[in-house]
Amino acid sequence: MADDPYADPKTEAPSNADKPVDDWVTGDEKMTGAQASYLQTLCEEAGVEYDPDMTKAEASKQIDALQNKTGRGTD
Repeated sequence: MADDPYADPKTEAPSNADKPVDDWVTGDEKMTGAQASYLQTLCEEAGVEYDPDMTKAEASKQIDALQNKTGRGTD
């Protein structure tokens, strides 16, 4: 909400969306169900083998790469 001129910057919590994947505290945990579902779809579209045993961090990196490859990551 940084673009909102009426937003109070003291009340806005910092976003984890910009935190590097390698710094995630839970990055070594099993990927989430949402990640698995989306990753499987991207793998099928890109013709890449799906690995169900990825960690959250690995899945996030693979999703980013496959979004670029398939064009899903563009607006």
